[in-house]
Amino acid sequence: MCRTCFPKGARFNIHHYMKQEFPKRPPHLKTIFRKFDPPLYFITFCTYGRRPVLATVVFHEHFRNYFEKKATKGIACGEYIIMPDHVHLFLRIDPHQYRLGTTVGFIKKSLSKPLLATGVVMPHWQDNFFDHLLRSPDSYSEKWEYVRRNAVRAGLVEHADDWPYQGRIVPIRY
Repeated sequence: MCRTCFPKGARFNIHHYMKQEFPKRPPHLKTIFRKFDPPLYFITFCTYGRRPVLATVVFHEHFRNYFEKKATKGIACGEYIIMPDHVHLFLRIDPHQYRLGTTVGFIKKSLSKPLLATGVVMPHWQDNFFDHLLRSPDSYSEKWEYVRRNAVRAGLVEHADDWPYQGRIVPIRY
């Protein structure tokens, strides 16, 4: 503050002004910035150019094997569905060991192996991905119910349970 902000003759005391305590975060925002440890994410990532190359037995087996191995290392995949051109999954990672962006990058890199083996040319994945931090059990069940019906909405099967490229690696409780 400058002296021109005070009326003529008023005493300006910068030390008094600087000693005032201001809250670091407004109290109404404390619930918004809660920590979720370990966090549970709903992740979606797509093939490059939305090429329909994922819904195969080879890709599905590699996907399951990858996440079964990672389950003991702090990366847990719950329910998932593999569509022809994108993947939806629920992912819980140990935030003390892993960062979400780096982890999804490694997942994509590993999932490129069966695509290369079947002759799919690179690039395989779009650069980005969609993530949503789940904050309640209702959010988890709503998201899963929506994504499990993807194959029905796309006209690939009549009933959601008939889609062969979906499942659960480990049970994740919210």
